[in-house]
Amino acid sequence: MRRLALALTLLAAPATAEDVELELVLLADASGSIDMAEIRFQRQGYAEAITDPAVLSAIANTAYGRIAVTYVEWASAGEEHVVVPWTIVGGAEDAARFAEDLMIPPRMAFGRNSIGSALLKGKALIEENAIEGWRKVIDFSGDSANNWNGPTIAEARAEVLEGGITINGLAILCRFCNGRPSGADLERLYQERIIGGLGAFVVTADTEDSFAEAVKRKLILEISGEMPGRSFAAAE
Repeated sequence: MRRLALALTLLAAPATAEDVELELVLLADASGSIDMAEIRFQRQGYAEAITDPAVLSAIANTAYGRIAVTYVEWASAGEEHVVVPWTIVGGAEDAARFAEDLMIPPRMAFGRNSIGSALLKGKALIEENAIEGWRKVIDFSGDSANNWNGPTIAEARAEVLEGGITINGLAILCRFCNGRPSGADLERLYQERIIGGLGAFVVTADTEDSFAEAVKRKLILEISGEMPGRSFAAAE
């Protein structure tokens, strides 16, 4: 009888969300300008960053000592692939598992840029999970500010910001295989068209060697909730 009563109590209790300080969607470019070698290069950069001691220290110093993170590759509208689903990272073991899982799945996102669709995918992932974070951030990365299909960037950005979600950017100026993109002022375009919300900022990766370091610096800022310095292109 006691077991039955306990079971009934548990069934009657409302489901509770996982509490974290930060819900973070990592939106990584997988559009036509990104080849298979670059897909792996980008994933490796994030895998190294999430397991870096400085990033783990930032996570430990959050209110709950853990964050929620998911990694998504985006391309054309509807071509947004969740590479690693929502994962609670609260220490080195969690981070290592996330990094390992990041390197396993094949590429599944293809096509020309749909930044608007990618931003809305990030919003849906945040709003539909079973996690409750004080801060909600979409971390958008890419080598272009073009939007060839799907909803416009302006429409999607407005909807995301209305949902209380901050959009940060990683402007990638020098790719692993394909060289510098045609848009030389990508930081300014990201600042004007894409990022927004409380404390939003752009970080630049201007060489192959600086990519992982740029990702690490950006993650530390996002996890800690600190305002970026003047070396970053920051939103007004």
